[in-house]
Amino acid sequence: MPHEEGGSIVNATSLSDITADIKECARLYNMELGGSARIFAKFDSELMTGSIKARPAVHILHEAIKSGKLRGGQVVIEATSGNFGIALGRISRLGLVVVSLVSRKLQEGVFAELRNGEIKVMDLDMDVCPAPGMKGDADAMAAKAAAANIRSQIAGLGFDTGPFDGAAQEIESLLGKQDVINLAKLLARTYGFFCPEQYDNELNIDAHSAVTAPEIDSQLKGMGTSLGNADVVCAFGTGGTSGGLSRYASAKYGKKTVHVVFPPAGQDVAGIRTKATASGLSMYRPELYAAEHEVDFGKARQLLRFLVKRGHDIGESSALALYCAMQMAADGGEFVVIVADGIAKYKKSLEEQPRMQVSLQEAAAGGYDRIIWVHAQYTPREEGIKAIAKSLGVDESRIHVPKASTIAKLLATQQVPDELQGDLEGSKKPLLVCMAGNTSLMTAKVLAGKGIMAESLNGGIMELAGSTNPGELIRQATE
Repeated sequence: MPHEEGGSIVNATSLSDITADIKECARLYNMELGGSARIFAKFDSELMTGSIKARPAVHILHEAIKSGKLRGGQVVIEATSGNFGIALGRISRLGLVVVSLVSRKLQEGVFAELRNGEIKVMDLDMDVCPAPGMKGDADAMAAKAAAANIRSQIAGLGFDTGPFDGAAQEIESLLGKQDVINLAKLLARTYGFFCPEQYDNELNIDAHSAVTAPEIDSQLKGMGTSLGNADVVCAFGTGGTSGGLSRYASAKYGKKTVHVVFPPAGQDVAGIRTKATASGLSMYRPELYAAEHEVDFGKARQLLRFLVKRGHDIGESSALALYCAMQMAADGGEFVVIVADGIAKYKKSLEEQPRMQVSLQEAAAGGYDRIIWVHAQYTPREEGIKAIAKSLGVDESRIHVPKASTIAKLLATQQVPDELQGDLEGSKKPLLVCMAGNTSLMTAKVLAGKGIMAESLNGGIMELAGSTNPGELIRQATE
């Protein structure tokens, strides 16, 4: 790991001049770089965990161990979009137990790496509608269902559910607000776990102001320039990188040099936030930045493909930052782009993907030989079976309903359970139906990874329900 030793930074990651490649890439966009432009890439994708998140993860845990807040054998719990959890998993070899609160909406490669690591994953995604017999606010009902799901995972990970039950009201309140960051903190307090609090911990910023920034500065000086002359471009995840680099540049050079890049509202780019979702975080500090920019990932995708083909290990968020630097470099200048992680986890996003989601209209005309219900908590009533058959124009005998526990097993292991093989056997093209279309899509992706092609009904049984109370079509699974 990069660290300070004897007044110098050792084990630094590469800082490479990639101006020639960016100039060539710019022509694909009918752009030209200014004659004095130089673009450097800081490849933190080289770090042992594959991402820049190793820096704050190591620093925070090191300080916690020094202070006695963290002890061997203790559980570390954190909300993560992937890279911080992966970093904690590698560090867990020190004798720590790591629990990551994650979403199945993560890129498939990120989710797979989390599961392949030494990490206990708690999946927060729920595909729910108001449960039968429940009345009241839909968000409150969804929060109760989500809390029940998390409670079952707590038990499955081997923890006592008693403390969870004692904090149930507060847990449901946080879930209702979709506040996963504070949910991790609450579970840490409730169970005596350690939470790194990456979204609020000033040590996250310190890791970059004390090591990352002087490391880059020293490397630039070896190339005849410095951070006093260059603009830094980075995407925004927690605010630690932008905050630390801003602090260093301000203290040493009295300048604002950091340009922070976001995807536009509503666009999901792995590991980073939009400006709207960043604005509520304590380490979002726009007053420290030179400027803020929005970049459409659709535009940056071509750059990502180009640079990956040239052998550069860059991920999706770094493509946004590099595209932004390429635009700014039209007027010349020097730029350092933070390459926060590499392409390995995101390779599938560069491939052409087979269609997996279909509308109700497409499904009704699709000629499916088998309809399979997939959900980890709910199962259709007889009325639900009839509604599915009628809406799709098929006989009820074509509808198969595996146990909820079978689907839960598939999602947890990313493997196709033997119990599901019978439902799939002999089917040329099954249609998967769930509550709202999320679980069926995730199931379709798992099956595709095993060479089994299936399609997911967008909107699920909720799309079929219309004005019907969903509770009349489904019930809680009891097996």
